[in-house]
Amino acid sequence: MNYITTGPNGTSHPQSYHMLELIGVSHTGPVVPSKEVFFWSKLTGSVAKGLILKDVSFEVYSSEVMAILGSKGSGKQALIDVISHRVSGQGSTKGQILLNDVPLTLRLFQEQCGFVSRSTQLIEGLTVRQTLHYMAQMTMKTSDTIKKTRVKQVLADLALSGLYNRKVEHLNPSEAKRLAIGMQIVRDPLLLILDNPTSDLDPLNTYFVISILSNHAKKYGRIVILTMDKPRSDIFPFLDRVTYLCLGDIVYTGSAKMMVDYFRNIGFPCPEMENPLMFYLCLSTVDRRNRECFIDSSGQIASLVDKFKQEGLNYRKYTAPVANGNQNGPNGMGPSIPLTAYGRASSWNVMFSLINRQFSSSFTWINLFRRILLLPLFFLFLFLFILPKLQSNQQSFQTRSGLFLNFMTTINFLVPAITTYSFSSHRNRFYEESSRLSLYRGPLFIFTQIITSLPFNLITSLLCGCVSYWVIGLRHDTQWLERWGLFSAIIWALYTFAEQHTLAIMCLIKSPFIAAVTSSAFMNIYMVLGSAFLRSMLSAPDWMGYLNMANIYYYAYWSFSFLEYHDNNHLTHSPTVLANGALEDCPVNVIPGRCMFINGTHFLSQRFREGIDSSKNLLPEWSLTHYKNYALTFMFILSSYCLNTFVYIIPIPGSLKSKFRD
Repeated sequence: MNYITTGPNGTSHPQSYHMLELIGVSHTGPVVPSKEVFFWSKLTGSVAKGLILKDVSFEVYSSEVMAILGSKGSGKQALIDVISHRVSGQGSTKGQILLNDVPLTLRLFQEQCGFVSRSTQLIEGLTVRQTLHYMAQMTMKTSDTIKKTRVKQVLADLALSGLYNRKVEHLNPSEAKRLAIGMQIVRDPLLLILDNPTSDLDPLNTYFVISILSNHAKKYGRIVILTMDKPRSDIFPFLDRVTYLCLGDIVYTGSAKMMVDYFRNIGFPCPEMENPLMFYLCLSTVDRRNRECFIDSSGQIASLVDKFKQEGLNYRKYTAPVANGNQNGPNGMGPSIPLTAYGRASSWNVMFSLINRQFSSSFTWINLFRRILLLPLFFLFLFLFILPKLQSNQQSFQTRSGLFLNFMTTINFLVPAITTYSFSSHRNRFYEESSRLSLYRGPLFIFTQIITSLPFNLITSLLCGCVSYWVIGLRHDTQWLERWGLFSAIIWALYTFAEQHTLAIMCLIKSPFIAAVTSSAFMNIYMVLGSAFLRSMLSAPDWMGYLNMANIYYYAYWSFSFLEYHDNNHLTHSPTVLANGALEDCPVNVIPGRCMFINGTHFLSQRFREGIDSSKNLLPEWSLTHYKNYALTFMFILSSYCLNTFVYIIPIPGSLKSKFRD
């Protein structure tokens, strides 16, 4: 159903007639703000619930902007959440929500509508153009030329053309808000819902954003619904419809231009020079200063609600004349069932867009330093400022073992911090794009994260191996290249395990700092149980041995030690210096206090119980145990990949998931 409107520059734009209609919508949900509810109550769903919306009905048509106004607790947040299907599992809803006379299901909303949160997560490292480009790639099934043209058009409509190459972290609040709006309108939704789009904006930028939204609605014949806390008088001309809510009831809904006449006719005229939006917002607010004020204001609002039910129908269903007299509008044949303007992108396009987006966000100087150089530099720091230079004597056994422990501790602390900083924004975008737009699911998100992390993790691990063998001075013999490669591979396994472990925890914990600390704490417990540094595995209780069968740190520490000590006959000197200046050689029979081990293999036999030849009390050369432990170290990586795929696909309570979207 098309009609013609004239744009600001005199050009004509063909449009379609659309209508959103709410009929008797009531909603029962949590009556306590989400921030005040305990985690366990959210997890179990034992949150106090009550009637939040009471028989809400209104209409809004294409080319119109509707503002939903009300004080705190009025139900305006619940109303837009119900329309956008963001209350799944958090309450029950009755009534009908129709888009072009078709029930507005979750799938239809995901395909045809857009929602802009109060605070939208932008991915640092991307430019304005890249942010819109990747969103277009994931949401539009059309040619690349059309996608580029659409991105340019959105940049122009939102006054972002001059900022297309600016990083998102350098945008001011107004620019960031317009970019968040652009991420939704790039696919041209029929209905756009915005949760308080002017929060934290100054008056000039508030006027600018609302005027842009009004122009978008008029130019393309779209429906725009927004909430506001403190509406200013200068935005009144941009509002076509206004809905006032109080305690879930409608005080007024209908034409913004006829609002003043309606309230004047029922005995509440707006004083001269007053802001009518704020005046009637105060009129629709319960006065809670004392009991008497509360009773009086509640009674007045109840009478306003009843009055509107009796006399407000004409104001509610008022529609402006359709441009150029086209009769396909409200008075004509009626709206058609909407069709997706650009179609849905294929899974391949979504996957490649996710990979490219993650790579693009990583290629900044600070991100490259953090993901590639930070860990090797900290390894170098351990050698230069903490650990003494490695010597070929008996004390070196403990020094080298302590070095391995420090390596693992460094990974346990730094990798969670790097991971949470690098992927928290991608995690938040995942929850928004998977639940609100249904673009992809958890397995695809984890797969693309693995693909993009793999080259960074490999480079970091190889650099750590170089620092360990060429600078710190680990075992250097004819097989040093093979040892360096195996050592770097173990570092990679520990790095990847720590990264995946942190991502699993980030599934439930939003704060990057808390997620990093929690992940580090758990991994350090695994390390203490799995390493033989604090206590020899020969003297450890049996339960610890069984527990370590499922501990990557046991196999990694064993492999580190095997590479360094097995058949190493150079660590045979006592720290004691003889009269001729040479170090004392340790005999076959050890000397208490000076010579504790015959050689490196003897040290291994005293620290680990696995793979010992009981007849000789020694580890056989390159035994099956050695290869098995190496293989098990990397099996943990595959297990962590599978675990995260499962973690990010299982349903979690909507009250928990919503905190990542908002």
